Amino acid sequence: MQTFKIIHPSPALKPFVRYYWVLQDSSPGMVSQRTLPTGCMSLVFHCGERLKVVSQNDLQPRCFISGQETSFTDVISTGNIEMIVTVFQPHTAKMFFHIPVSLFCNRNISIYDMEDIELQDLAGKMGDADNLEKAVTLIENFLLNRALLGNSYNIPRLSNVVRHISNSVQTNIKGLADIACLSEKQFCRVFSEHIGTTPKDFLRIIRLQRTLSILQHNPKIGFAQLSYECGYTDQSHMIKEFRLFTGYTPKEYISRCAPVSDYFTF
Repeated sequence: MQTFKIIHPSPALKPFVRYYWVLQDSSPGMVSQRTLPTGCMSLVFHCGERLKVVSQNDLQPRCFISGQETSFTDVISTGNIEMIVTVFQPHTAKMFFHIPVSLFCNRNISIYDMEDIELQDLAGKMGDADNLEKAVTLIENFLLNRALLGNSYNIPRLSNVVRHISNSVQTNIKGLADIACLSEKQFCRVFSEHIGTTPKDFLRIIRLQRTLSILQHNPKIGFAQLSYECGYTDQSHMIKEFRLFTGYTPKEYISRCAPVSDYFTF
């Protein structure tokens, strides 16, 4: 049996946290799942059995920060799953962890490998929480305390940049740097430190998410029209990019999965 729940953050955290999700799954046997780049970083706690990362032939850490991903990942459940995941806004994770989040790109870093005593203390308290509601409250309190310490003056300018990317099919790095009131060199450095990947890669990830969103809401759309609406140069370009990020062509993906975009849904 599987239950999945979305929990919205408190109003004070809403500018910084997209949502929390909780997954409980007691399904017998192994279940495989392919995860795709979302454009957002996450804080993950396994309260049950951990997921196995196929490419690494190893289990995920018990509690970890999941950085920006630039390709798909296959994971397999190994038993009773109970996960609590905090999904940050694309540009806000750095304010909670105080280090350049580019260090997390394509990595799952255990909380216990970080020099962050308060975060490790949170992990210990999570292990003692006797229900999911209390566990989410612990995470909220930790994040609220970090938010009260003040956030970077770069957060508002990057918020404007991310909003522009989300609302624009076509944009470029120079235009984004102008929105942030930074030189292109400064902008690329600040962007990478706060969002966790380069502006170019982030634009490609959001284009993928836009593609998934359109397929979700208009599954009968033609691929030529789809490539145009998502800002690809042509259909061939879309298929190449889609395969890079998902491992499938759009046609193969639709036959195996139900397209959905977390980025454009919430």
